[in-house]
Amino acid sequence: MKENKYDNNRFFSQYSQMSRSVDGLKGAGEWHVLQKMLPDFAGKRVLDLGCGFGWHCIYAIEHGATHVTGIDISEKMLEEARKRNSSPLIEYQCMAIEDFDFQPDSYDMVISSLTFHYLESFIDICRKINHCLTPGGAFVFSVEHPIFTAYGNQDWYYDQEGNPIHWPVDRYFTEGKRTAVFLGEEVVKYHKTLTTYINSLLQTGFEICELIEPQPDEKLLDTIPGMKDELRRPMMLLISAKKKSEAAK
Repeated sequence: MKENKYDNNRFFSQYSQMSRSVDGLKGAGEWHVLQKMLPDFAGKRVLDLGCGFGWHCIYAIEHGATHVTGIDISEKMLEEARKRNSSPLIEYQCMAIEDFDFQPDSYDMVISSLTFHYLESFIDICRKINHCLTPGGAFVFSVEHPIFTAYGNQDWYYDQEGNPIHWPVDRYFTEGKRTAVFLGEEVVKYHKTLTTYINSLLQTGFEICELIEPQPDEKLLDTIPGMKDELRRPMMLLISAKKKSEAAK
């Protein structure tokens, strides 16, 4: 994830106008599902990978976490996080996820929202996360769904009137770099199959607790343009896992 579009002024301005940026967690179409997948934060040390504006960080603190480390590659993101979601119990660090020093047994929970499709290797990050978690520690994350990332351009096919006809799926089993247009800019992402997401967790010492392909919150269907079309194909994949104890390995 060494590419950093979010410090581009135009791109960041567009991102800042999205509902999840303006309204926080309640403006995220998947939050009503992801929230239920999160374990109890009370007394936990939490690492948020790709923390953005810090919405999940402050949520963790408000629900009893003793310390949260928020990592993001974008200084502009972290400037907003410090303005909107600051706390003496939150430490924001500007760096690429690949460069973070994952110390052993240093966190009880790792969370990440819509970040790992920017990383070339998922199994590498799983190894590092497992290393830094305490036994039984939770790993809960969202990514763009493999159906969403497969073709690459991340847009519908349209009819002559501009109405979306269908979502293209192609090159599903060819993993790797894709170039999508997001907020008017070309952005590099990395397509991975569902098999890769699941097996990477299983092969690095995790037990999968829950997997959900969320539908948008009904409250947002009539308030956010285009949200009803999100019912036509999965956009996100949510996974909850936990680190196996040594006895269970």
